Formats: sequence, C-alpha cells, structure tokens
Amino acid sequence: MNTLGFDTRALHAGDEGDPATGAASLPIHQTTSYEFESAEQAAELYALERDDHMYSRISNPTTGVLERRLASLHGGTGACATASGMAAFDAATLVLAESGDNVVSASSIYGGTHAYLSHTAARRGIEARFVDTLDPDAYAEAIDENTAYVHLETIGNPSLVTPPIEEIAAVAHDHDVPLFVDNTFATPALCRPLEHGADLIWESTTKWIHGSGTTVGGILVDGGEFDWHAGDYPEVTANTAFDGLDFTERYGDRAFEYAVRQRSLRSLGDQQSPFDAWSTLQGVQTLGLRMERHCENALAVAEYLDDNDDVAWVNYPGLDDHETHDLATEYLDGYGGMVTFGLEDGYEGGTRVCESVEVATFLANIGDSRTLVIHPASTTHAQLSEGEQRASGVTPDLLRLSVGIENSEDIIADLEAAI
Repeated sequence: MNTLGFDTRALHAGDEGDPATGAASLPIHQTTSYEFESAEQAAELYALERDDHMYSRISNPTTGVLERRLASLHGGTGACATASGMAAFDAATLVLAESGDNVVSASSIYGGTHAYLSHTAARRGIEARFVDTLDPDAYAEAIDENTAYVHLETIGNPSLVTPPIEEIAAVAHDHDVPLFVDNTFATPALCRPLEHGADLIWESTTKWIHGSGTTVGGILVDGGEFDWHAGDYPEVTANTAFDGLDFTERYGDRAFEYAVRQRSLRSLGDQQSPFDAWSTLQGVQTLGLRMERHCENALAVAEYLDDNDDVAWVNYPGLDDHETHDLATEYLDGYGGMVTFGLEDGYEGGTRVCESVEVATFLANIGDSRTLVIHPASTTHAQLSEGEQRASGVTPDLLRLSVGIENSEDIIADLEAAI
C-alpha cells in the first residue's frame, strides 16, 4: 500500500474491510470490550504474549484504521490515536521522560505546548529548555546526558518559521536522543518529517487532518528507526510494569507505538473514541486536495495583505522575503494555510478585525475548511509572559489567520472591509 500515491492511500490505507458483513464503508465499532475465546487467550492478551483487542482504551478496530492510515501517510511503522493533540504529546512524554530528565524544545511553539513543558512537565520533575529553533548549535549546547528528547514544529505556531530539520536531527542523534516533531501545521500532505531525520511525530488531527471543526483528536506516529537501547528509555527497553519486557524484542520497529499503547493509553485513558476516529477518517480522505486549496488561498491573501497600506507587516512562508522561505521551500510541498499579520494601528486594529469579519470566524481553532482569525496575545498565548510571547513569535498586534478553502476573493473582500 505504501507504494501507492498519497491521495490513494488517504482513501484506502489501513482499511482491511469488514469480513463479517461486507460493508463497503468502515463500521463504527462502538464497544468497550471484546469477548475472550478462553481463559488461556485472556491471560496471554494481558501478558502481551498475543496481540488482539481486549479493551477499547487500548485499541479498537475503527480507531485502528485511522492509526494505520495516518502511519502510512507519514511513512511510519505504526501510530496511536489520542483524544487530542496535547494527549498525544503527553502520552509520548510519559514514555520518554521521567523526573530528573529535561526536554530541549524550540521556543517558537504553540502556547499550550510551551505551557505543558513549563508547568505540567515541570510538576513531574522534567525540566524544559527552550532554544532558537533556527539554530542547531543552540540545541547542541542545551542537550546533556539527561535529555529525553528534542522537540520542534515543522511550521512554528504562530511564528511560521521552518527550522533546519535535518541539521537538528543530526544534533539529536549525535547525543542518542530522538527528534520529536509537531507536524500539525504542515500535515503529512506538505511535510513528512521522518524523511528528514525525525523519529517521532505528533499532530492535532483536530486541525487540517479532519478539517471540519467538529472533532478533537490527536495522532502519535512511530518512525520505527530510533535505537532505544542507545539511550536511557526503560519504558521501551525494560518495562517494569510488564516484568522487564523489552518492547523492541517483542514489537520490533513498532516498539514505541506499543509502549505508548500499553503504558500511556492504557494508564492515562487518553485514547481516541471509535466515533471520533471514524469522523476524522472522513476528513483524511480529502486531506491532499484541501491542503492544495489552503496553500493557494493563503498565498493570495498574504500577497493582498503585503500590498495593503494599512497593514504594518505580514508573515507567510510563501513570500520571498520570509526569513525561512528557503527552508520552507526545501522541506514543504506547499507553504501551509496560516498567515499572520499586524495592522498599523496595532492592538486596537487587531481586535477590530476579529470583531468585524463576516466570512472569517473569530475563534480559537485553526485548520478548519472555513477561514478563522484570532488575536493570540490575549488568547492562545495569554498564559505566557510578554517576553515568552515574543520568544514564541507573538507580538501584541499579531493576528493569526487560518485561511480556509472559500473563494479567495471573498476572503480578501472580508478582510478589506474589516481592516
């Protein structure tokens, strides 16, 4: 199946059909549990001596199709679907890091991720070290023997910078540390980080992957190539919850996926529900087509804003003068659907636009098929200090525009009237 094209796999990968009924479309297996064939089979399942469904907190047939499809689209060996993007990040962190460890992350990341590392992970004794995502040397200087993983975003939120992924991957691997990438803004339609040295990927499927603004979800993809024995990762290589089980021996290149499934999803209960997985699969079918339109419209909007005298600045990777235009061209198959900009009258102008748009919608999500707008400094990044906001690429006047797939001339006319 992986030899087929992206759009073909978006429609077919991971779906093995329903032999019981012959249903042409994926059934929703809305069940908590699965009947055991025998006491012996039940014992083997719980001892991880046999693989099959036993409880939907761990795995589910419908959710499994979404996992296999997104693993295929990313070029990974396996995946775990979670209740949200942040649940995917937390599930991975639980397996990778423990008290006394640190995480080296780009500073230009989503405010919720920054807050998780600074406060939630900190309460578990995990230190966050934030560095300039464009400087591989800064990563190298921050990594030490207690670094659990290196983290970055393929397109920074909301800075929209694309880092030198391969260089940072090389730095991480020099220290026997995995590179963990948030690919939400790009999706596998625009970037497949595993092809550039990344080891693990997480995304909020709530955004472009689903695209409708109806269903919260996340995905965690295992690249299958990191040597877990090179570093200190006992949850994968010598798991005390399963009598010292080495997941690499039991599950091979899907070791991390199964460690997350058995230790995070099973213990934290952050799995994705069957209905939400089924709903998300409806969006995956058109992901490639939608991302083409998002990119086309975003470039048209960015060029309009760039020529508007009332606009102080505009930030879009597809513009030639963007600071990482060359890196975005190297790593992305399109420049994404996000545009940020600020008006000459600053904060007040930004709030006026949010309150005045009619085609665009003023809300906190991104990645809908509809155009969305928000003022991050007072909302998504409000938990950060002004200094932390600026380090993340958020200025007081910044407007974050998630450009939808409406007719571009209608989006532009709406912005013109609001500005």
